[in-house]
Amino acid sequence: MKSKDNNTEKAILQAAEVEFLTKGYDGAKTVAIAERAGVTHAMLHYYYRSKRNLYEKILNDKIEMVIKSFVASFSMPGLDIVQRIKIGMESHFDFIMANPLLPRFIINEVFSKGDNLLIVQMHDKMQRVFEKVQREIDAAVEEGVIRPITVFDLVVDIVSLNVFTFVALPVLGEFATMLYASEKAMLEARKRENVEVIMRRILIDR
Repeated sequence: MKSKDNNTEKAILQAAEVEFLTKGYDGAKTVAIAERAGVTHAMLHYYYRSKRNLYEKILNDKIEMVIKSFVASFSMPGLDIVQRIKIGMESHFDFIMANPLLPRFIINEVFSKGDNLLIVQMHDKMQRVFEKVQREIDAAVEEGVIRPITVFDLVVDIVSLNVFTFVALPVLGEFATMLYASEKAMLEARKRENVEVIMRRILIDR
């Protein structure tokens, strides 16, 4: 019985993710989510009570995935801060590549109705990580390894480079067939280029 409940909830979450990411909160319909998940509308209500609860569940799951990706990269033992920045940036890119609809969804939601739930939660959960990384950056600056930069500017630079690739993917994808063997090859090339831009920004010998 528990396995069946888990499968039902998983189906609802998968359907809700598609509905919210493609149509936004206002455009998403719980009836459509229930239909896509293969459950009744009453069953969907039983699990999540309201569209808002379901929406926040999807956002929270994505937030946790982003945070875990960053924290895992920046906390890797035995690697210096430069290596961890590189790995963290690659992990962020890979996360977006696995969730290509997410950046456009977030931008649309924030600008369409000022819903900053994601931004607030990301800030609250990442603040301690950022404070630790800033101390390591400052130490690396003192050692003459990297140029001075705030963790805020570093993260904005990384997110800007990585997110733009996917926000502009409908346009960039057209060039992929002309310049690269495939869209996947183009994205891998962009990931390498984005990392190179950041490395040139922070490393003194670049």
